[in-house]
Amino acid sequence: MVYAKPPFGGPEAVLAYLSRYTHRVAISNARLISADAQTVSFRWKDYRIKSGAPLPGSGLRSKTTRGRQRVMRLATPEFIRRFLIQDPRDGFHRIRHYGLLASLARKTNITKIRTLLCVQQPEQVAVPEPPTEIVPLTLREPCPCCGGPMRIVEIFRRGQTPMSRAPPREQAA
Repeated sequence: MVYAKPPFGGPEAVLAYLSRYTHRVAISNARLISADAQTVSFRWKDYRIKSGAPLPGSGLRSKTTRGRQRVMRLATPEFIRRFLIQDPRDGFHRIRHYGLLASLARKTNITKIRTLLCVQQPEQVAVPEPPTEIVPLTLREPCPCCGGPMRIVEIFRRGQTPMSRAPPREQAA
């Protein structure tokens, strides 16, 4: 059994938070201010400050998001660590790709990139053809109904839908 507390801002706040990460990379080049071997500086938006609210430390009100912009300086290893946390785990991927990896131009762009970088296209690994005659695998345990050998008809992975098939011939008639 799992218990999860309701979010502080409600479902809308959760969706607003998640939507900032599902369609974009962790940080764009436009937000990077400076970087060297020791530190990385970048702009970030403080979502805790509402637009039109008084700015911290001054009596002025922010009418645009400019007042919500902050600058953060991090040690380079810490910046890289935080950036890689946003990288999807194996088996997951970002919802969309933009720019050079956009789906319409991906193949031609990758070819151009390889040409500009003088990198050879990786060789296609030949997939061995399956044997023409398939020998059915049998299980050690006999069939509980008739005592005959049971054959493996299909192997499928977790989450994969098995192929539909007709019942055995003896029961079909």
